[in-house]
Amino acid sequence: MQIHRSIVVVISFLLSACSTFSGEKGDIDWRFQLATPKHYDIWVEHLEFELSGVRHWWHPAGSMSCCWKGPNGPRGVAGRMEPFPNFVAIQWFSFAEQKFYQRLIEIPSDWKDEMKGLAPMVTQVDVRMRPRDTLTFGLAPGGEIVVWMMNQPGNEIELARFQANEMDRDPDIYRANTLEYLEENGEYLEKHGIPLTGW
Repeated sequence: MQIHRSIVVVISFLLSACSTFSGEKGDIDWRFQLATPKHYDIWVEHLEFELSGVRHWWHPAGSMSCCWKGPNGPRGVAGRMEPFPNFVAIQWFSFAEQKFYQRLIEIPSDWKDEMKGLAPMVTQVDVRMRPRDTLTFGLAPGGEIVVWMMNQPGNEIELARFQANEMDRDPDIYRANTLEYLEENGEYLEKHGIPLTGW
């Protein structure tokens, strides 16, 4: 009888743990990241979030130079995203293109539920099942925005692609930053150009 009770207690604990991991109790720490391809640096001027009627806030981002793919990507500037927003606004300057872009993204209501699904997260000691609690916004040349959900590089799932709007502004605002950028990446740009597709 004692063994039977112990089994019931263990099963109840496991079920409650699974409920916690899936975010059913609303305890997921939602996060965001920004990513950009290596050698195609940008300066993020504005990054704003909103849950209509609840909260509107912004997050400082600034200079970004990495990472898009591979073992270190997609990931970059990151922060908390509480509460889970229904709008995200991004505005940035592309050093390679000398152009400004902006986009207001309406977050579909089903993304939050999709992100609660468990996915493997590899740690130094084991593999754990955790929600894909991070929305990653990739900002590529040509004003392309790729959005992934993930909990670490390697298990990202693409959710959508958006085209940002080009802004009519003077790139000389970033003249000093551009000279520094070209010193480090000029040769790469001459050799590889600025791909506007295939990201």
